Amino acid sequence: MNVTDADVNVTAPVDSRMSLNDVVSRSMIVALLGITINYINATMVHTFSSHHIFKTNPRYILFIHLVLNDMILLTVTVSVFLLAYIFNTMYVIVCALSVVPAVLTAQNTPLNLLFMAVECYISVCIPLRYNQLCTVKRTYAVIGTIWAVSFLSFLPDVILLLATESQQFLFSLVICHRDTVFRSSYSINKRDATNIVFLVIVWLTLYYTFFRILFVAKTADANANKARNTILLHGFQVLLCMIVYVQPKFTQLLLFLFPGQARLVYFAVFVISQILPRFSNPIVYGVRDATFRKYFKRYLSCGLTKEILPQTEFKL
Repeated sequence: MNVTDADVNVTAPVDSRMSLNDVVSRSMIVALLGITINYINATMVHTFSSHHIFKTNPRYILFIHLVLNDMILLTVTVSVFLLAYIFNTMYVIVCALSVVPAVLTAQNTPLNLLFMAVECYISVCIPLRYNQLCTVKRTYAVIGTIWAVSFLSFLPDVILLLATESQQFLFSLVICHRDTVFRSSYSINKRDATNIVFLVIVWLTLYYTFFRILFVAKTADANANKARNTILLHGFQVLLCMIVYVQPKFTQLLLFLFPGQARLVYFAVFVISQILPRFSNPIVYGVRDATFRKYFKRYLSCGLTKEILPQTEFKL
């Protein structure tokens, strides 16, 4: 589950009257979706690590970081969702340890998309400086910065939890939700402010890079046109990531429209807000790329396709 979330709800409230068939079927759906997406992502990671051409390209490095980030997020959220369906409640300390990586990886996603947009902008609008500005070393420094920013934005919540909450609360049973664990008004207000700041920065960057690339694309350059489409896809992914911000209001709306279907609503919201964005990332950024797709298809089909000759051309 995904500037995205600083408001990660890793579980859905579970009705104690839910039938065994509902529990089993929905748990199986979530588990199968999680395993399938992580298998695809793991194949992409293997494809990246098996070919030197990808390891020296900043664009692929940022992409594979996005994939790894999604794998961590999906593993944590699906695991906690399944535990919630089985046990309903969790100890606060266990929930907190699950929420932390979920929040960090969710916040990493839009920041990663931001730098992918910047890299795309540099390659099209100032190509003569691309090799100087976009190096492998700087790319890994950017990834470290992404994690540092997300960690520092969430660290005060962890410190406040440990400093103000009693040991009795830490070992009490609750429905696992960020606001249930990090429940102080300061944490909630800071979360909202952080979300707004992150989203404004990401969207301003996407708008700027899109219109700059759009101006260059008027020259009818094929690469510029493809870069423009790529920025649009970045924006689409950020929109998917933003679903988690409106998740509470969205849930309330669905509950109003479908009274008496609370269990189904919570399940659907979890799939839409947490699994759907993870499913679209490999399609948008991996399968769409011609060079990466050729290598990826071979590994995904367990080597049944013909051997692919090394290629150096990268297509947006």
